[in-house]
Amino acid sequence: MNIINLEIGAMGARLRGYLHEQSESWPDYEHRPCVLVCPGGEYRFLSDREADPVAFEWLAQGYQVFLLWYSVGEQARDFQPLKELSAAVTAIRRNSTEWGIDRNRVAVIGFSAGAHLTLSLGVYHDADILKQDHGFNRPDALILSYPVVTAGEYAHEGSFEHLSGEKRGKAWEPYSLEHFVSSSTPPCFIWHTGSDETVPVQNTLFLVNALQNAGVPYECHIYPKGAHGLSLCTGQVRRPGADLDPHPATWFPLCVQWLGQLFDFTK
Repeated sequence: MNIINLEIGAMGARLRGYLHEQSESWPDYEHRPCVLVCPGGEYRFLSDREADPVAFEWLAQGYQVFLLWYSVGEQARDFQPLKELSAAVTAIRRNSTEWGIDRNRVAVIGFSAGAHLTLSLGVYHDADILKQDHGFNRPDALILSYPVVTAGEYAHEGSFEHLSGEKRGKAWEPYSLEHFVSSSTPPCFIWHTGSDETVPVQNTLFLVNALQNAGVPYECHIYPKGAHGLSLCTGQVRRPGADLDPHPATWFPLCVQWLGQLFDFTK
């Protein structure tokens, strides 16, 4: 395995890659599809439980994998994390030959606020603030785990306060992503739990309605029970004291199958 480390942008964001080495034993895998992981943390911190454990699971499925440590706190304002994610996807595509990546099969997966960031690129990839990356930065698929989506009634207020630097008001409107879904939004895999008290499931329901209206392909799984921040739903990443329900853990094999079919890739 090769490990790549890059600094992205001027704020100290970091991109780390875990790459399968090319081998004569795998002649059909010279250029593999890629998954880029964005951990959550309400744009205040970045969750380790949603970082390396997730990356290594995708690596085990045969994908080239990257982790983005994007700007948080006061540095998250002025769309800085979005600019960093756009630059990260652009860097992956521009180095795809060297890194053994199929540039036409690049997915981004995010958790909670990281899913909001992921979806932000899905809806804003052609925005003027990202014009330096146009033609390179649109993901081919989005994977959204218990996503922060809406800045309305069911908003996760901490995420939008860190993004905008303000309490509720007009400054939140550009971040309410259900209003910006279009036919150019990439296909989505989404999962959530109905009992999520931190980021209400209405966030996902609003998103699914927007995707349906825009004609964007999607697959959505809403599990009856489960707290926020489940990550892979395994003991390794379980929050202290949280129940370990095996049912939501089915999201990962379902997602692997969905992305494998979308990318025509099986390990």
